[in-house]
Amino acid sequence: MNRRVAIQGYSGCFHEQAARLFYSIHEEQQLGIVECATFDDLFKSLNEGAADAAVMAIENTVSGGLVRNFELLRKNDRLIKGEVYIRIRQNLLALPGQTLEDIKEVRTHYMAINQTRDFFEQNCPWITMVEYEDTAKAAADIARSGAMGVGAVASSLAARLYGLEILRESIETYKENFTRFLIFDDSLTIPEDKIDKASICFTLPHTPGSLAHILTILSFYDMNLTRIQSLPIPGRKWQYFFYADIRFDAYDRYRQALAAVRPLIEDLKILGEYTSAL
Repeated sequence: MNRRVAIQGYSGCFHEQAARLFYSIHEEQQLGIVECATFDDLFKSLNEGAADAAVMAIENTVSGGLVRNFELLRKNDRLIKGEVYIRIRQNLLALPGQTLEDIKEVRTHYMAINQTRDFFEQNCPWITMVEYEDTAKAAADIARSGAMGVGAVASSLAARLYGLEILRESIETYKENFTRFLIFDDSLTIPEDKIDKASICFTLPHTPGSLAHILTILSFYDMNLTRIQSLPIPGRKWQYFFYADIRFDAYDRYRQALAAVRPLIEDLKILGEYTSAL
């Protein structure tokens, strides 16, 4: 049976590209894509058995972290089992047989608009950019409607899936544009000697230097914090939880570090222990 993987967005989007890269599956019929309108629906599909696994974006090197998704990690009980990074290459797609000069309107997600605005302003200022709910859906709708003179900014996978032509490739302003995706798949078992990264969240008491104390202890145990993010706790005035990604060379050293900080923190939750993709 195909592995059913839930993604936020439509088939052909970067979430699907990330799923195929992680599972090293490149033929469309080998992976069952479960399209979800929102990230909340992604977890719902897992919990209701509509999907076997899920892929969720968590941060981007240009736009930063997806704040809402950190909260979803905290309140859902699904463990992170892996991660994958993909280079975001935005492409201008249209129905075959057209040139750049034929395109009068381009539809895409607002993040793709922000990432490609410079290209359109400098090379084709006559094109009107229209915000769309999803990059891949914009491509799919153009293909289904046969809309001429209308383009989409989306992935090369979307071009292949929907039979569109790439008029210009890699039109994003910043070429070092990577997105990190988290993998949720309870069927994956990671050997302890392969675990070199963990994601945790916790809260701290309102005492001076509490965070500095925690960071000092983690540093003593040679823990490398690759990300730390503070976020408000909904419904609790001026209280925050901290999300942290930790890299380490020895799993037992990491467990010792957690044991050392545990008495000093509140509501510690291990979100996942897995193999780093970098």
